[in-house]
Amino acid sequence: MTCVPRTSVVRSLKVNIVGFGSAVFVGDLVDFSPVNYVFAVQREIPVFYGDEGQLSAYPIYSAPLPKARQEPAVQMDVTNTSPVICAGDVRVIAISSASMVQLGSVRSIRAEARVKNIRQLLRGLPPK
Repeated sequence: MTCVPRTSVVRSLKVNIVGFGSAVFVGDLVDFSPVNYVFAVQREIPVFYGDEGQLSAYPIYSAPLPKARQEPAVQMDVTNTSPVICAGDVRVIAISSASMVQLGSVRSIRAEARVKNIRQLLRGLPPK
């Protein structure tokens, strides 16, 4: 499918937070491939050994992503009755972790977020 460029007209766009491998696009886009790797360690007692964060030690970061099922090709004709994409007032609170807000056309999106959370909590009595 071919994306015919169109003009994006937005009355107002308010985005509070755009974080970690994310983006805001107004207009046409061909391909978007954000990637976000997160390694988070939460410790009840803040001790840092200096060798944390070796992502190769965790298979979540190197495991192949599942492939989407390939649907048979579909012949399609699209007729846009207007060369303009109109949006009124758009309000977004937050965009994060390999995501996007798109006001326009996009041909391909391949987003990837891999998160490893480790919580190391004390056992037994809390420290004095």
